[in-house]
Amino acid sequence: MESILQTPRLWLREMMEADFPDLCEILQDEETMYAYEHTFSDAEAWDWLHRQQARYRRDGFGLWAMIRREDGAFIGQAGLTMQDWEGRRVPEIGYLLKRRHWHCGYATEAACGCRDHAFGTLGLDAVYSIIRDTNAASRRVALRVGMHQVGRFVKHYYGMDMPHDVFCVTNGTADFPAQATTPANSKA
Repeated sequence: MESILQTPRLWLREMMEADFPDLCEILQDEETMYAYEHTFSDAEAWDWLHRQQARYRRDGFGLWAMIRREDGAFIGQAGLTMQDWEGRRVPEIGYLLKRRHWHCGYATEAACGCRDHAFGTLGLDAVYSIIRDTNAASRRVALRVGMHQVGRFVKHYYGMDMPHDVFCVTNGTADFPAQATTPANSKA
């Protein structure tokens, strides 16, 4: 399968039907999904996968499979999605990892790769992360990516009001090192 982008330890590619069991390991883990306040049923996980595949066709990006280069293991998902904020659609960097791969720097590495891909390959002017206010780990990743908080809003989800903070980094104004390489039609 074709690599979308590569980082020193990871490569990201489009998710496919065969990734469903790995995706369920993420979406059906209660601790992993704490920011969502619920785990996903099989039907919701299939919908999630199919929504990413539709995004690939419509937007040219979505959440991609995060593959560890050393052994080809599917360890999570990361990528770009269009999200609503203040009456407009903004490109958001998002990621979810299997819990056993937390605290290894993979989220930051993948997010930096997505940021670099958004700016260098897609030519976007800014990327955002919309993070639940209780998600301290994702807030730290946003800061490591060079983002700054630019807003806050309350998202109504599954019958709950959930405060979210909005972080942003703009192309050419952030002080950050390049973290990823984006191959032209290469395979990892």
